[in-house]
Amino acid sequence: MIDHVGLKVADFERSKAFYVSALGTLGVDLLDDFAIGRDRHAGFGKGRPTFWIGTGRNGLSGAHVAFAAASRAEVNAFYSVALSMGGRDNGAPGLRAHHHPDYYSAFVFDPDGHNIEAVCHAAE
Repeated sequence: MIDHVGLKVADFERSKAFYVSALGTLGVDLLDDFAIGRDRHAGFGKGRPTFWIGTGRNGLSGAHVAFAAASRAEVNAFYSVALSMGGRDNGAPGLRAHHHPDYYSAFVFDPDGHNIEAVCHAAE
């Protein structure tokens, strides 16, 4: 249903490195990286960019983005790598049965304070 999501970041290179590593655990690649004037943009996805980060004049605001994981192991890997790349814990990997019995996710704050989640809906 969502075509793409974009977040403004304060430190482009730091955030790009964070997402290259953290999203790599979910099979998501850096697919585009370019500048328009002084603003930098990077697009991540599987086949086409669907998640974007960029610099710009707009103020930063908190946001929540949930990335699909194929397995609980991918959720665990995402969480571990995200923390190792400077993310901050916002919810360790585990079941969140208040969503549904197989909702397994982990939450981190990225370097700009955005609430980033990896979620697996499959039973294991």
